[in-house]
Amino acid sequence: MGLIKIYDTTLRDGTQGEDVSFQVKDKISIAHRLDELGIHYIEGGWPGSNPKDIAFFKEIKKETLSQAKIAAFGSTRRAKITPDKDHNIRTLVAAKPDVITIFGKTWDFHVREALRISLEENLELINDSLAFLKENVGEVIYDAEHFFDGYKANPSYAIKTLQAAEAAKADCIVLCDTNGGNMPYEITEIIKTVQKQITTPLGIHTHNDSECAVANTLHAVRQGVVHVQGTINGFGERCGNANLCSILPGIRLKLNKECISDEQLRRLREVSRYVYELANIAPEKHQAYVGNSAFAHKGGVHVSAILRNTETYEHIRPEVVGNATRVLVSDLSGKSNILAKAEEFKIDINSKDPVTQEILEKIKNMEHCGYQFEGAEASFELLMKKSLGTHRNYFSVLGFRVVDEKRTDDQRPSSEATVLVKVGGKTEHTAALGNGPVNALDNAIRKALEKFYPKLRDLKLHDYKVRVLPSGNGTASSTRVLIESGDRQARWGTVGVSDNIIDASYLALIDSIDYKLHSDDK
Repeated sequence: MGLIKIYDTTLRDGTQGEDVSFQVKDKISIAHRLDELGIHYIEGGWPGSNPKDIAFFKEIKKETLSQAKIAAFGSTRRAKITPDKDHNIRTLVAAKPDVITIFGKTWDFHVREALRISLEENLELINDSLAFLKENVGEVIYDAEHFFDGYKANPSYAIKTLQAAEAAKADCIVLCDTNGGNMPYEITEIIKTVQKQITTPLGIHTHNDSECAVANTLHAVRQGVVHVQGTINGFGERCGNANLCSILPGIRLKLNKECISDEQLRRLREVSRYVYELANIAPEKHQAYVGNSAFAHKGGVHVSAILRNTETYEHIRPEVVGNATRVLVSDLSGKSNILAKAEEFKIDINSKDPVTQEILEKIKNMEHCGYQFEGAEASFELLMKKSLGTHRNYFSVLGFRVVDEKRTDDQRPSSEATVLVKVGGKTEHTAALGNGPVNALDNAIRKALEKFYPKLRDLKLHDYKVRVLPSGNGTASSTRVLIESGDRQARWGTVGVSDNIIDASYLALIDSIDYKLHSDDK
C-alpha cells in the first residue's frame, strides 16, 4: 500500500479566500503545526508576487522542520522570454525552496483568450520552464490548471500539455479542477484515461464551487492518485479549496491508505482550531470531523443510544481526530442527556434522583423563556451544581450602574460602569471605563474581583453574540447574550436572557467569572 503524499497550500491558495490573511510570523507558526501534523509539502507562497512571500522563504530557512518540504509556487515563463531571463522563474530559484511548483495552461480556451498565443507555443512554455527548473532544484511539481475543463473541451490537447510536462521530467503532474465544477464520476473517468497515457505520478487539486472538492479528491485517490493538495479548513478563493481536515481522515480511516500516522491524525482538530485562530475567523462548528458539532448529540433517543454504544450514532471515534463526544442540553432533552452531562462534568447523579427531573423541567422552562444551552455549557454546569447544592458562592454583586454618555454629535459615546461586590465579609466598590456599556461593566466587575481572585487576570472574553428573540415587541423584545470566554487552559460558553440587553450581558458575564473560579478549584 503506497504512501499518499499531502501537499498543503493553506499559506498560498488558502490566503486567497475572503477574510483570510496571515502575517509572516503567522505563516511560520502554521508551517510548524503542519509539519507536526505530518504534512509532506508546505506551499509557502508565490515569491514573485509580493514582499510578504519573499520574506517567508527567507525566514523559514532559519527554522527546523522535522520532515515537511517547503514549496514555492509560480507560473510557467512568459511568452517570447527564455526561462533564464523570466523574472518569475528566476525569483522561484532564488527563493531556494526544497520544491518548486509551477502551473500552466491546459484548456485551449485559456491559451487563446488569456495568454493569446498558439497552442504549440503553450506546450513550449510548459516544457522548457519545467526543464530549466529541473536543472536548478531537486524536485519540481507541475499543476495542470483547469485540466478537467480543458480535457472536456479538447481531450487531445489537454493530454499533450501533460506530455510536455512529462517530457521535461516533472516529478509529479497535478490535475486541477480549478473552477471547482466537476463531479466525482467525471473526475474518476478522466483520470482513468490519463493513466493510460501518462506514467509520471499524478496528483489532484480541487476547488469546492460545487461542494464536491473532498469527494472529488477521495475519488481521485481511489483511482490511484498519489499526491493530494488542499488547505486546512478548506480556506481558499470563492467557495474554497479541498478541505484537508476532511480529506486526511477520509484517506486514513475510510480508504485505509497511508498518508499521516494515527498519532498525527489525533492532532487534526488542534491544527484546525489553530489556523482559525491565526486567521481571526470563528471555527465552523458544523465542520465534519473537527467541528464542535461533529459528534454532538441532542435528541434524548440518540443520547440514550450512544451511552450504550457510541457506534449507534457516530461514524468514527472522535478521539482519533482529536475531537470528543458532546451531549447537548435543550428542550428536546431527556434524562439521558442530563446524566451524560453530569458524567462529563464529574457530577454524581442518577436517573432515580428527583433532582434529575427537576433540572430537566428547569431547562425546558428556561429555554421556553429564550435560554439556549448549546454553546453555553458552562452556564448549564453551574445550573446543575446550584440544583444539587454543590455550587460554591465565591462572590455576590450587590448592585451596578452603567452610564452611557454622548455630549455632542461628533463625539463618540463614553461608557462607565460602577459596581459593588461582596466577597466573604468584605465589600468592594469600584468603577471602570469601557468601549461600550458591556465592556465597561465587564471591566468594573473584574477590577473589583481581581483583588480577591488574582487568577481572573487570565480570563479573556473571546466572543460576544446578541440575539433579539422574536416576541413582536420591537425594541422591547427579550435579548439572549452568548459569551465565549477562556483562559490559558480552556474556553467555555455562558448565556444570559433578559428584556434588558445590559442585564442579559451581566448574567452571562457573571456565569463566565463564576465558572472560571470553579474551574480553578477543581
